[in-house]
Amino acid sequence: MATSFRQDAYINGQWRESAKRFDVLNPANQEVIARVPDLGARETEEAIAAAHAAFPAWAAKPAKERVQILRAWFDLMMADIDRLARLISLEGGKPVAEAKGEAAYGASFMEWFGEEAKRAYGRTIPTTTATRRYVTIKQPIGVCAAITPWNFPMAMITRKAAPAIAAGNTIVLKPPSQTPLTALALAELAEKAGVPKGVFNVVTTHDHTAEIGKAMCESPLVRKFSFTGSTEVGKKLGAACVGSTVKRLSLELGGNAPLLVFADADLDLAVKGTVMSKFRNAGQTCVCANRILVEDSIYDAFSKKLTEAVAKLKVGPGDEAGVEIGPLIDAKAIEKVERMVAEALASGATALTGGNKHAAGAQFYTPTVLANVTKEMRVNREEIFGPVAPLIRFKTEDEAVDIANATEFGLAAYFFTKDVNRAWRVAERIDAGMVSINDGIFSNEVIPFGGVKESGLGREGGVEGLEEYLETKFVNFGGFD
Repeated sequence: MATSFRQDAYINGQWRESAKRFDVLNPANQEVIARVPDLGARETEEAIAAAHAAFPAWAAKPAKERVQILRAWFDLMMADIDRLARLISLEGGKPVAEAKGEAAYGASFMEWFGEEAKRAYGRTIPTTTATRRYVTIKQPIGVCAAITPWNFPMAMITRKAAPAIAAGNTIVLKPPSQTPLTALALAELAEKAGVPKGVFNVVTTHDHTAEIGKAMCESPLVRKFSFTGSTEVGKKLGAACVGSTVKRLSLELGGNAPLLVFADADLDLAVKGTVMSKFRNAGQTCVCANRILVEDSIYDAFSKKLTEAVAKLKVGPGDEAGVEIGPLIDAKAIEKVERMVAEALASGATALTGGNKHAAGAQFYTPTVLANVTKEMRVNREEIFGPVAPLIRFKTEDEAVDIANATEFGLAAYFFTKDVNRAWRVAERIDAGMVSINDGIFSNEVIPFGGVKESGLGREGGVEGLEEYLETKFVNFGGFD
């Protein structure tokens, strides 16, 4: 899968080399595909200073001018979508067709937030006294810092960078060490689109992640911090931000999404939706259905249909024709899935299909359906992040909702039913930031994405996503006669 890409970091409009570099591996075969600068706190502080210097001029630009640059960035991404898709697949393992979908999804945030920036309205407030007039205005926050994950190496960047830049902020990004090349490709296109130097900066690292995070969290120049990743790490970063300089925070953290199938559901639709949700990106998404709850009376019928569908999924390298399941991202990921499945099987679960590594390579796992899973098993309590669907029986709606809510996480939830009353009732009762009814995929640029409980703070996407990067300033005009 030959494709061209940048291999240097991007700070203040300059491509930054480094004597110390780290390997970027293809997860399908563990081959080295690039060597990228391993930067640290000093370079991060330099990028923050550059972003701070660029902020006044960028914030002062009329929204319409910022929008034109974002539109050019979007157009360049869409024109380059095939190369971007190959790059996402090469460093992340995602099948090329799926990677192309992510590239388009990532570009959509540039278009959406560019359009929304022209509508960052303030308001007038009815006065309390004849001598005053009250208004609010929306202003950019300042320098933003962001840390993004490897499972959506483009979309998780643009979902943060697009609203930040559209609102008039500048940003310093640390992409994951597993997938830095997509971030650098975005910087390349930003430069071509006319994004001024210092507005978008990419600091790559492997060995210095903690010190870069510390620099971002503690810098007095950084006014907003956004992180997508594990709850454990997010808590530490959030505490560091609040404990040092009281920054604005957006945290999109772990999930443990339930998918409920009620007896009145369209079984074929439920199976299709389950496969789409559970097995997208080999189960490596924060919103994928982590545990499948099935009403007792249809459990056997649903299990059979799901097993047949999952057994047909084609496993292999992302650039191979027809592949639907690529590799897991690294050795730790495959070890975790193996361990969780082994524990479930030892505790009484049954593998209806799969349950083992796949012959395609060291980091491939066979798509798996586990029957007879209980609430106590780790595959129900923890995020699997792999192509494994645990099936749990329930008898009543109340029991299903109780199982669904019995977790510290609350990012996404899914359920299938034909009963409109139940649809409203269960949607309101499930404790999650996003609920999808009779549909296994819901993410797009126009909806607010985010969770409750320990799944995070704030929302990305939609009109709410722009608000996360704006301050509301109240202005009192006094002295009227």
